[in-house]
Amino acid sequence: MNPENPPIQHFGDMPTEEFRQHGHALVDWIAAYRQNLDNIKVLPDVQPGSITAQLPQSAPEAPEAMAALLNDFERLILPNLTQWHHPNFFAYFANSSSLPAVLAEFLTAAINNNSMVWKSGQAATELEHVTLDWLRQALALPAEMWGMIFDTASISTMQAIACAREEAGVEAREKGLAGRTTPRLRVYASEFVHSSIDKACITLGLGAENLVKIPANERFQMIPEALEKAIADDRAAGHLPICVVGVVGTTSVASSDPITTIAAICKREKLWLHVDAAYAGPVAMLPEWRGRFAGWEEADSIVINPHKWLLVPMDLSILYTRKPHVLKQAFSLTPEYLKTTEDALVENMMDYGIQLGRRFRSLKLWFVMRYFGIEGLQARLREHIALARLFGDLVEAHPDFELTSPVEFSLVCFRFRPQNLPNADEATRERLLERLNTDLEERLNASGAIFLVHTKVHGVYTLRFAVGNMETTEKHVRRAFERIVAVAGMLGK
Repeated sequence: MNPENPPIQHFGDMPTEEFRQHGHALVDWIAAYRQNLDNIKVLPDVQPGSITAQLPQSAPEAPEAMAALLNDFERLILPNLTQWHHPNFFAYFANSSSLPAVLAEFLTAAINNNSMVWKSGQAATELEHVTLDWLRQALALPAEMWGMIFDTASISTMQAIACAREEAGVEAREKGLAGRTTPRLRVYASEFVHSSIDKACITLGLGAENLVKIPANERFQMIPEALEKAIADDRAAGHLPICVVGVVGTTSVASSDPITTIAAICKREKLWLHVDAAYAGPVAMLPEWRGRFAGWEEADSIVINPHKWLLVPMDLSILYTRKPHVLKQAFSLTPEYLKTTEDALVENMMDYGIQLGRRFRSLKLWFVMRYFGIEGLQARLREHIALARLFGDLVEAHPDFELTSPVEFSLVCFRFRPQNLPNADEATRERLLERLNTDLEERLNASGAIFLVHTKVHGVYTLRFAVGNMETTEKHVRRAFERIVAVAGMLGK
């Protein structure tokens, strides 16, 4: 027997005194880690398969000491992970995890409640309703908007489109879609919509080709006239339009569709309107930004991800809907062993979605909203927006860089466009610019000092600079731009 491994002395859990010892040490470790993020790389220098090669091929037969586990975590895991909470993380959209929420996750794991029905999670069920109503008020959404927590926007959106399918009256729940003589069910969204909409249509059996992508204008917004024409053409072809997905804060460029106009079209055409505000939704907490969300109060459903920009760790996505009865109609199924005497008096959350088991996710949002308060959350949102504006100003002021779309929320889309480009036709110059920006992205990320990703905007290779982490300051933004300029200056030399 390895003397460093503890012998099996009982069949219970870790002794509470040992847990207390390691728990205190872990809290100290987390505090030190968060204080020293600036001193580690945001993106590790790691190759595919290299981590697997360092791990045993099978689980240990004998127990191992906790010290060995923690040592391997520090040696093998942490150095080989992208640091999403790093102040120099500017990729995708941030998922900033505040320390009060970390403590809430600690409690959630310890309690391990499964709130599938009220009786199995009384306080968890009711706290979810209360906390989501707090947030609804902060976002200035109407009182009839009922909220429910899912894990990600992909699932929240899928639930919303399932509601649209249910309300269309095609009896998909009972009879399915395969092998039936039913019209094609059509969903409409901007060409800049998130890929989760495509996956929802695939998963729900609608088919990817029945997600109709509507062209966008020069500001990357869905064109309402094109939407109206697509709906009319589909009806004429015998198809059945069921849903429109509008976006406030697209993933590529953070643009926003004209929701008020789209809502009027949906009302006239009797279509379900789902608004994807997964990233930008929290900004509706700022009165000066509410105009950007005009019309979303008319939506049938809205998705917002507090794990993106509201200081809540992965994963927590919220689906708000004014029609929870349709959600229940689509998914409610109660086997005998889950029936309770309280069913007529309560909402059993398993009835409103595909999941049966449900984590106690609302606790971390409750902690965040109480610890920071609405004012504290608003201040942090405003700071991130200001930092993005600063970066955008730096781009515009530099002769060798340009914005590729307007700065929206806390996202800046830009590219390296040196003044000394060779004389050539436009297509050749664009190919050269794409190669330069691809090289710039790869070199920046290879350094591990900052992390950003790209998109394509109407065919233009574009770098994205997304601000959203709590530790990111003006210093980090200015240093990031200085590094970008320095690396760009070395290209082609």
